[in-house]
Amino acid sequence: MAIRGTFLLVILVILPFPSHCADPDPLQDFCVGILNDTSTSLNGFPCKPASQVTSDDFFFDGLTIEGNTDNAFGFSATVGNVLAFPGLNTLGLSMNRVDFAPGGLNPPHSHPRATESGVVIKGKLHVGFLTTKNVLYSKVLTAGEMFVVPRGLVHFQMNVGKEKAMTITAFNSHLPGAVVLPTTLFTSKPPIPDEVLTKAFKIDASVIDGIKAKLGAINY
Repeated sequence: MAIRGTFLLVILVILPFPSHCADPDPLQDFCVGILNDTSTSLNGFPCKPASQVTSDDFFFDGLTIEGNTDNAFGFSATVGNVLAFPGLNTLGLSMNRVDFAPGGLNPPHSHPRATESGVVIKGKLHVGFLTTKNVLYSKVLTAGEMFVVPRGLVHFQMNVGKEKAMTITAFNSHLPGAVVLPTTLFTSKPPIPDEVLTKAFKIDASVIDGIKAKLGAINY
């Protein structure tokens, strides 16, 4: 019996639990988030009382508006996560609209809390991601084609067409987060010490300072 009990315990430990795969499963029909409530610390937001919930809490038109791509990277991400659409609270999903000027780039970044899938709505995008073994998987996609990026992996999208491009992306988290490599590494506050960056990239401090100056001036 002891051996059997130990075996069952090992199985329970190594098997993945569904709640570990994405956001925790909700325990109610909905939980419209109260974004300005700081009285509690939760993995999500406190729920608006059901008596105060209206139809408007479950609809969002933010992705209908084209983003402003007049910036150094030539792209704009319009987020439809829980911070913009509180009705998503605890539901484990969100969506973005990403607009690209010709030549625009959504720079290398990752989403630590979600897998991303997307469909190109218009234009021609070069989409790629890198594995933990530094293998690049990429392809040029046109309207109607879909892509997926596994959770946490560095990826990018670049408009390689002559016209504007746009994609709609979806995530299995109501707040997937984003770590944008250029700005994370070179514009963090407080800053990463120059000696760390110079050693990591094998370049002079003057180059690091130049990159910091350029990225620090970007508004996007």
